[in-house]
Amino acid sequence: MTYETKVLTPTPLSLKSPPHCFGNGSLKNISTMKKLIASAGLVAVGATSLQAAYAPGLSPLETAKPWSISATVRGFYDDNYPTAPASFTGKTSSFGFEFSPSAAINIPLDQTYFGASYIYTMKYYESRPNDNFDQSHEVTLKLDHRFSERYKVTLSDAFAYSSEPDVIQPTGAPFSVFTRTDASALRNLANIEFTAQITELLGLQPGYRNTWYNFLDSGPGSRSATLDRIEQYLHLDATYQAAEHLIGLVGYEFGLRNYTSDEEIIAGSGLIGDFRNSQSHKAYVGVDYAMSSQLNASAKAGVEYTTYENISGENSLTPYFNINATYTYLPGSYAQLGFRVDKAATDVTGFSASDVVLDENTATVYGSVNHRVTREITASLLGQYQYGKFSSGSFDGEVENWYTVGINLEYRINPNWAVETGYNWDHLVSDIGRGFSRNRVYIGASATF
Repeated sequence: MTYETKVLTPTPLSLKSPPHCFGNGSLKNISTMKKLIASAGLVAVGATSLQAAYAPGLSPLETAKPWSISATVRGFYDDNYPTAPASFTGKTSSFGFEFSPSAAINIPLDQTYFGASYIYTMKYYESRPNDNFDQSHEVTLKLDHRFSERYKVTLSDAFAYSSEPDVIQPTGAPFSVFTRTDASALRNLANIEFTAQITELLGLQPGYRNTWYNFLDSGPGSRSATLDRIEQYLHLDATYQAAEHLIGLVGYEFGLRNYTSDEEIIAGSGLIGDFRNSQSHKAYVGVDYAMSSQLNASAKAGVEYTTYENISGENSLTPYFNINATYTYLPGSYAQLGFRVDKAATDVTGFSASDVVLDENTATVYGSVNHRVTREITASLLGQYQYGKFSSGSFDGEVENWYTVGINLEYRINPNWAVETGYNWDHLVSDIGRGFSRNRVYIGASATF
């Protein structure tokens, strides 16, 4: 499962982006602690000038030129690549190899920064019948412009094509899908954030996020039928500088989740995707606190009110939390911990038109440790647990527990070359009978120029 290294400095941990890695600040993602067949990571774009604050400590290799190219080659063993339940005959293991080149550019100007990266991943499973190859593509664009010291806008777009669920899943969002299928999916995440410091103490932060999903299978009950959708969120945060290292905030977010498939979500039900369309209103308060140069934390807490436009009288009121902290305990060594409570879409629908599952309430705990053992050796550990409870329908109140652990050990030969090995464990415990376990081990080498 892919974990993208966007910057090489401790930042609040996201579900897909552990701050991994190369001890000397390589542009290449080598952690891949969650996913055996990991993609070559994103370049740490914006290394200099305007974006230097985002990535301190970069190597001369990264700051010497505005581009980089990287490649990773790995051999692996996957004991359950179809992510099939143990009771199913579809559980199949395979040896294989992966090749993942990437390229990136970063262009810092006086007040504007532009970054772009592309990752291609090819995976070969030797024991898979017929089609032995998987391919994925990931493209990321970012534009950051400072109008002045008080006003700034950031735009980003992240596109992915893959059959691996967590590549399709946006960074930081609750998991909606855990299992692989033969069909891949498309996902595009566009985001714009504006920061305005109105006075020395008071600021405003409006933003808009749009996520589009298109699963490439078909038929009643398929993932295309149940999960093709557009999610839109518009938020406004007001911030107050309460102390030198303490910022308080109060915010509101309006959300729309519109399903786009015209296929039946349950065979014979007559209901298509838009039956589960919803609107949400989220109100929260929060704080950002830099306790020291080594420890910082942020927290948001509030409530979310959700209504379903095609179901009269159906609504829900749920808690919302988003908490994370980062502790840098030695140069190149840091730990992160986070907790999130939120709503998520689900591919589980129920059995008939009268008992449709609408969505899922989730609670997620995640953490990572990145330890610089020596100048050449870096060890990483990542763990995540997600508790999900289905809302409404025949599976109302049923629970799924998702566990994942990744371990990675890297030896950096020189600024350009590194070797690594790792292990990933994924485990789903499901009240509705689709639980599975998956173990993957890998060994590989990477180069960055």
